[in-house]
Amino acid sequence: MILYPAIDLKDGRCVRLLRGDMAAATVFAAAPADQARQFADAGFEWLHLVDLNGAFAGRPVNGDAVEAILAAVSLPVQLGGGIRDLSTIDFWLDRGVRRVILGTAAVTDPDLVRTACQRHPGCIVVGIDARDGMVAVEGWARTSEVRALDLALRFEDAGVAAIVYTDIDRDGALGGVNVEATADLAFALTTPVIASGGVASLADLRSLKAVEKTGVEGVICGRALYDGRLDPAAALKLLAEPV
Repeated sequence: MILYPAIDLKDGRCVRLLRGDMAAATVFAAAPADQARQFADAGFEWLHLVDLNGAFAGRPVNGDAVEAILAAVSLPVQLGGGIRDLSTIDFWLDRGVRRVILGTAAVTDPDLVRTACQRHPGCIVVGIDARDGMVAVEGWARTSEVRALDLALRFEDAGVAAIVYTDIDRDGALGGVNVEATADLAFALTTPVIASGGVASLADLRSLKAVEKTGVEGVICGRALYDGRLDPAAALKLLAEPV
């Protein structure tokens, strides 16, 4: 199971939000590229980047910070936030981003997801951010009438590389992962699922590791890594163990 350290970008800095609230941002690094280097030095295999401003604006905003990260490390990067058309997908994949994450676009323009998957095989991830099981869009500012599972099932035959499933109510709150909902989603799909939201300890990772065979391929972690609750070496060792 892959552990993805999260670098959430707001106004050019690395921050963590509480349940998606832009007004509740804690700044952890003024230079995101330096943070990326620290994660690379710690032994992580991937980086998970989110352009928070972009998610609200509907277009990339923190492009300079993303490019600085790409220049600073050789780790593969997956990027989400404000990516809602084919030209932006092409732009970031051409710049060296390994995978782009489509969230709002997956709800509002499912044909874009399918076209992007055909054009860039293995490079498209669908981000499903759920509040009480319903998909939230536009930087979590609006909750749709689409169920998380229904949205995921729409793309089962599209060639999506993975589904990032975020429980919004747990994101940044250090309250534990919604293991049951994540495992249920993964079990219902053939597409691999990446868990997100609420990781606070090795116990959370151990609980996810226990359901790895349902199709949970990885887990994203932010605040617990930044504030020292989660030791990178111990976390990586745990997730590398055979099931």
